[in-house]
Amino acid sequence: MIFVTGASGLVGAHLIQSLVAKGKSVRALYRKQPPRFKGADQVQWVEGDLLDIISLEAAIEGTQQVYHCAAIVSFSPSKVDEMMKANQEGTANLVNVCIDKKVEKLVFVSSVAALGRIREDAPIDETMHWTPATSNSVYGKSKYLAEMEVWRGMAEGLNIAIVNPVIIFGAGDWNKGSSEIFKSSYNQFPWYTNGISGFVDVLDVVDAMQLLMDSPIVGERYIISAENLSYQTVFTQIANAFNKKPPRRKVTPLLAAIVWRLEAVKSLFTGKTPLLTKETAATAQAKVYFNNQKFLKAFPAFQYRSMDTTIKRVSAELTEMHQLK
Repeated sequence: MIFVTGASGLVGAHLIQSLVAKGKSVRALYRKQPPRFKGADQVQWVEGDLLDIISLEAAIEGTQQVYHCAAIVSFSPSKVDEMMKANQEGTANLVNVCIDKKVEKLVFVSSVAALGRIREDAPIDETMHWTPATSNSVYGKSKYLAEMEVWRGMAEGLNIAIVNPVIIFGAGDWNKGSSEIFKSSYNQFPWYTNGISGFVDVLDVVDAMQLLMDSPIVGERYIISAENLSYQTVFTQIANAFNKKPPRRKVTPLLAAIVWRLEAVKSLFTGKTPLLTKETAATAQAKVYFNNQKFLKAFPAFQYRSMDTTIKRVSAELTEMHQLK
């Protein structure tokens, strides 16, 4: 029996679909109502919460492998306390229950944000460690602290492996997360930055997670990244896939600084989450390259999907999902 957290998220949903397609027995946690996706009817759903240890203990009972995909991803100042509690404390609770229930292995979905993303003089690899100076987001700090709980679990006898994905592309709720990029491109958002980041297909992420789970590897973490691309290139490819106009106006650092301040003021009056924050403005301008060689050396037969192919597939899936014209 395999236990999965974060089943309603992009990675969790695609992971469950992959496991079910392979005939695996899956149990997954939900908070309000079970998510709906292909294969969901074959999942053993358990109502609970990572912050509720009693329900978590009941959910994990009898499982051998655990995939921890659940996390709050936010760059809004108003969500800081909720995010820190869910990501750090929720992970600590899961680790403790895994140890108590003698789970065989835990694979944790972290983020490259947990490594720190401010390094423009050399590619980021797994030897980089988060510090206040190298991080540009509270989200990154929350994932770093969550990782510390996972490493602590290893010290207490739990077999663990960690994946640190870059920006993940897949068909999901395009009102949140990385899928919002597709919605912005479909709506012909005109702005672009010169920033560079790593991108990866959600299918590659779930394949990598399963390879790690079924391998003897423990106590390692791996950057999962297919390609380093500019945001302008990615936005243009997505716009082309939707047959929409690509971005054509460059966002300068000065303009970004003005906009995030205006958004912060507006959110005070409207109560709505700002479209741009200080953190997202800094991320969009940064030119960051990620080294993906450690995972490829561990699994030499593994091949990443090209982002051009991924973007075309995801755009087609979103077109069908949202009945776009």
